[in-house]
Amino acid sequence: MGLLTINCWWTRTNNFSTTLFPYRASTFMGGKFIHLYDAEQVVLSTLHSGFRFDTRAFASRNSVKKLRRNRQPPEIVADIPPTKDDYVQDENSASSFENSVDQNSTIKPSRSTVLQACTITSGLIAALGIILRQVSHVASVEGLTILDCSAEVSFGFEMWHLELITGIVVLISSSRYLLLKTWPDFAESSEAANQQVLASLQILDYVIVAFLPGISEELLFRGALLPLFGFNWKSVFLVAAIFGVLHVGSGRKYSFAIWATFVGLVYGYATIMSSSLIVPMASHAINNLVGGILWRYNSISSEKL
Repeated sequence: MGLLTINCWWTRTNNFSTTLFPYRASTFMGGKFIHLYDAEQVVLSTLHSGFRFDTRAFASRNSVKKLRRNRQPPEIVADIPPTKDDYVQDENSASSFENSVDQNSTIKPSRSTVLQACTITSGLIAALGIILRQVSHVASVEGLTILDCSAEVSFGFEMWHLELITGIVVLISSSRYLLLKTWPDFAESSEAANQQVLASLQILDYVIVAFLPGISEELLFRGALLPLFGFNWKSVFLVAAIFGVLHVGSGRKYSFAIWATFVGLVYGYATIMSSSLIVPMASHAINNLVGGILWRYNSISSEKL
């Protein structure tokens, strides 16, 4: 027999009626699958009582030939290589996605959070510096071979210290400005740190976040650690390196640590020259304030553009 068509039904029987559901009609030619037509998807949500076959035989191959003629050839889609514009669009999409991720990943704490964290951290650093200075003083009085930090670096002040403070502020502020223009990695680190600390603050708050860290950090590093390590140039380099390493993190990369190490060397030099904590404290605090004000000015200018 040339052509064999098998029609299948599911029969569902209930108390009221019997319904025939056309399930599938398959056409075979010589035992091989030729074509599938009039197929319907049936969702069997209930139990079925039986399955019935209806077999129909055809003596000619005309229907098969007709089916073959009616077949539509598959559409051929030309494999067009991507153009330069496609790559540009992909790169723009990727860059915009990365920028959105960077913006979302930058955390901007509230004003109260920043001021509270600055106050607590500065207080702890200052307390540690005071404890070390007091312990070294007691140990020196008791005859131990430990330098008295309070004797080596005092809170004395002389008029020529103003010239030294002014020179340090000009040196560090101008160096920072040049590095921001010529060192992208340092500029990125500085921007990340400033966004986290300064973005939510008011202009008067800059005085607090500039002077509290400047005073407390110099009290610990130049007022306690520097004389404890020997109060010489080796101690200046060692304390500056520690100062730089501790400035890594919170969006600040190793480029910022290098900058902090350089700044620590300058403050250490000022401490050795003056034997006074007022000089590094004032220099550090004023440099922080100048840097914050310049960042705010540049941010406002960028927003207007």
